[in-house]
Amino acid sequence: MPRINVPPTRSNLLRMKQELRFVREGYVILDRKREVLTTELIQLAHEAEGLQEQIWKLLAEAYRALEQAKLTMGQEHLEWAALAVNKTVDVQLKVRGVMGVAIPMVEAHGGPVEMPYSLGDTTAAMDEASAAFRSVLSRIPELSELETAVWRLAGELRKTRRRVNALQHIFIPQYEETVAFITSSLEEREREEIFRLKMLKNKTAKPKVEPPTPEYDRPYHNITDGQMVVEGEPESDNQV
Repeated sequence: MPRINVPPTRSNLLRMKQELRFVREGYVILDRKREVLTTELIQLAHEAEGLQEQIWKLLAEAYRALEQAKLTMGQEHLEWAALAVNKTVDVQLKVRGVMGVAIPMVEAHGGPVEMPYSLGDTTAAMDEASAAFRSVLSRIPELSELETAVWRLAGELRKTRRRVNALQHIFIPQYEETVAFITSSLEEREREEIFRLKMLKNKTAKPKVEPPTPEYDRPYHNITDGQMVVEGEPESDNQV
């Protein structure tokens, strides 16, 4: 892993250690955010899947009833009856936050009346189709809320995973490698400085002063007739 290109100084070492601590704290926070987003996403996805299956079943029943009404009433009478519906659902949006992600909350109010058309020109199949579509209409705001929340949480989860992986596999190893390099360089520099000081101390130290040692240190004995004989030497032939 390549390190950050900074000079190996003590100030840079302190700065790198501080930034490494911040990066590790950010990694812990983002990792917790990833866990929360994953849990929330799984829960909402299951709810959305169950609600979507219910709505598909209701739509299938509604279209079967609508097809039966078309067969019994005719296309023209069915379209005239549909024109009588002039009121729909009022929707209000609110927002709640999940780990910094804006999740919409859809609130539906009101809806079409149960019998907006005349009973004289319609059949029971028309009534059944109308009730089925009203049931679907009441569930659609909830489904749209869940699906929007799932898409937003999934997008935020992808971003969080990329950031967590970048911190774990790129930034944290880079800072650790840089801190280790600066620490090693400073220790090596300190050892060199200690060795240099020792060499300088040895060079400037004063030599030890000792008394001079005589070249020959042998005792003299047997002084006779004015001549000195050194002990251990042969006597001269001229000795009287």
